[in-house]
Amino acid sequence: MSKSLENPKVFNQTNSIIEGWYWALQSHELKRGQVKHAEIMGKKLAIFRGKDNKVRAFDAFCPHMGAHLAEGKVEGNELRCFFHHWKYSADGELNDIPCRKHAQNVSAKVETYPIEESFGLIWIWTGKTAKRGLPYAPELKDFDTDSMLGKPYVKECHPNVMMINAIDAHHFSSVHKLPVNLELIPNVIDQNTIEFSNITKVPESSLLTRFIGLFYNGPLTYSLCYHNATTGTVTLGPDFLHFYIMFAIRSNEKGQAEGQTVLLTKKRKGILGKVFNSIILRATRIVGNYFAKGDTEVFKTINFKFKTPIREDYPIIKFIQHAEKQETCNWGYAKKVDAQSIDANQLNFINQLLNHSSEINTKLETENTEQ
Repeated sequence: MSKSLENPKVFNQTNSIIEGWYWALQSHELKRGQVKHAEIMGKKLAIFRGKDNKVRAFDAFCPHMGAHLAEGKVEGNELRCFFHHWKYSADGELNDIPCRKHAQNVSAKVETYPIEESFGLIWIWTGKTAKRGLPYAPELKDFDTDSMLGKPYVKECHPNVMMINAIDAHHFSSVHKLPVNLELIPNVIDQNTIEFSNITKVPESSLLTRFIGLFYNGPLTYSLCYHNATTGTVTLGPDFLHFYIMFAIRSNEKGQAEGQTVLLTKKRKGILGKVFNSIILRATRIVGNYFAKGDTEVFKTINFKFKTPIREDYPIIKFIQHAEKQETCNWGYAKKVDAQSIDANQLNFINQLLNHSSEINTKLETENTEQ
């Protein structure tokens, strides 16, 4: 039975990409009227910003002779190929061949992909039609936000492995010396979104923990919301002020994680609001760096293989289970995984291995009643 957990079809598999939104570029990298080469998870693209300031993504190669369209020129909201100057509309339709008066009787179209801009990033959907909105922090979902970007990074492990690190509760005591034993409860929001939230209170075991406990009426705030099993938003901090950190990650052909950290906060009005948010975002960066620092060495050398799961690994197993159920796509170096080929034993693994769900639910109900 454990072999199904050791050998998943989607989780930690370079040739399986879950259909969804992935970060492509930082917004400031693409100026109005500029086109750029981009390779996102093996897919070669020409990404350009039109006169209307909207970003568009085309398949890289001209359907005439295969010239790379990123070598071409943006004209208004259209893109002209460098080689023979064929021009394509914002929707990828051929509408001009200079050596002819009209492009009639010539059928050619460049494949286009959905693009959104948010949090200072350009996001691309790995398919023809976007089926849901961008990743979000649950507490900020219905609010305008201010954001700040960290530096892009590459880690020597798959994005899924980076993601589970944030719900590996017992590493917080072994690596980060956190004086609270976290109990992370999963909540499946939809097929592609799952949230894990802590239910334990700060213990009164020392002067430090008693002081920390003054800032929480209930459990210590720590939650993770995952989208596509590759982008996660962390919510943490005292009751009066929460910090929000988004880790937008994509894989590359080597199985590495190409990441971009986004620091978030609710938008506040006026000059004082801008100054306050600037301070909060910088403080959020310090918090994020603290937790990232201790894990960097692990990501350099880990050869992830889940051979001996234990009760404390409940959130990780639930994450893997959720990832295995998500729809994959043909994109770049990845091939769509037939949902029927996913090992049914793995999807039922948690209930048979840990017999832990009822215990967790009972504990959660007790905590809610006491509050």
